[in-house]
Amino acid sequence: MAEAQQVSRKRCDLETKKALFKGRDYITTQEYSEAEIEILLDVAGDLKRKFKGRVPHRYLPDQTIFLMFFDKSTRTRNSFEAGITQLGGHAHFLTADAMQISHGESAKDTGIILSSYGHAIAIRHDLIPGEGNAYMREVARWADAPVINMQCDIDHPCQTLADLMTIREKLGRNLRGRKLAVSWAYAPSYAKPLSVPQGLIMLMPRFGLDVVLAAPPEYALMPQTVAAARENARRAGTKFEIVDNMDDAFRGAGIVIPKSWGCLDTMGTNPKESLRIAEGYRDWICNGERMKLATEDALYMHPLPADRGNEVTDEVIDGPHSVVYQEAENRLHTAKAIMALTMAEQEVVYEMTGS
Repeated sequence: MAEAQQVSRKRCDLETKKALFKGRDYITTQEYSEAEIEILLDVAGDLKRKFKGRVPHRYLPDQTIFLMFFDKSTRTRNSFEAGITQLGGHAHFLTADAMQISHGESAKDTGIILSSYGHAIAIRHDLIPGEGNAYMREVARWADAPVINMQCDIDHPCQTLADLMTIREKLGRNLRGRKLAVSWAYAPSYAKPLSVPQGLIMLMPRFGLDVVLAAPPEYALMPQTVAAARENARRAGTKFEIVDNMDDAFRGAGIVIPKSWGCLDTMGTNPKESLRIAEGYRDWICNGERMKLATEDALYMHPLPADRGNEVTDEVIDGPHSVVYQEAENRLHTAKAIMALTMAEQEVVYEMTGS
């Protein structure tokens, strides 16, 4: 009887895992529980081991994912294209200017048609506040296949999942009491999306990290993401605070993620204004002196591409604190986990999650 009950519980657990992921959209980490994110990370770790060991893992044979890009990409595009290939499927790379979207085709029509041709739709639409996330949700409303957020104006849930995976690989699963500094940094190249810092402050407090956000006053994040970060920290029993000084954020931090982003008020209308304002904050750079304010074994992280000599000095990004290449590599494994769990047939989900 006990053995039968154990088998029954195991089957129930697997049915739950299947129900959690099969056909489900992945638009923000806020919509996934801690337990679900743990499953994503476990699967990503297993896929990484298989990749390193040259063990075939064709969980998505003959499946197609459409990759829609409204912005440029290196890591995101290639992690999804390589990832779906390694899973046995195929990616179509699509740019908005080459699609009928550029002539006004609706999100409804795009979602219905592409999901009838394949098995998932992934979208990057990140530069204009108020547009990207809303567009993804409208596509998802009409699509009969999962929609995956490759970066929007609110969140970058593929990047932050890879960041969490990297942090836990280096520091272990128990992160409680460790301080993460998410800081704005100067960059003259272009007004970068707000989604990376927003995704970090929302996700990381849920997994034990005390998060400090630092930015000049003009570079405040979206109020709803700050509110979510505060609530997530309250629920998790961690800390979240905002400061206006980079040194204060770095002091005592075990992980630092300094990167540039644009001004919320001008991103959609005049991104050059963000760059003009940034000229007054050239000293917001991650250099060797600032790293000395962090703990001796602090991790330096960045989603890349980093503006070398502006956001960060070469001595830091190429130095012993840096884990940026491991972080970038993990984009492959987490992208594969997201695709595999949301696109695979139920028996494959059973296999991936431990049946």
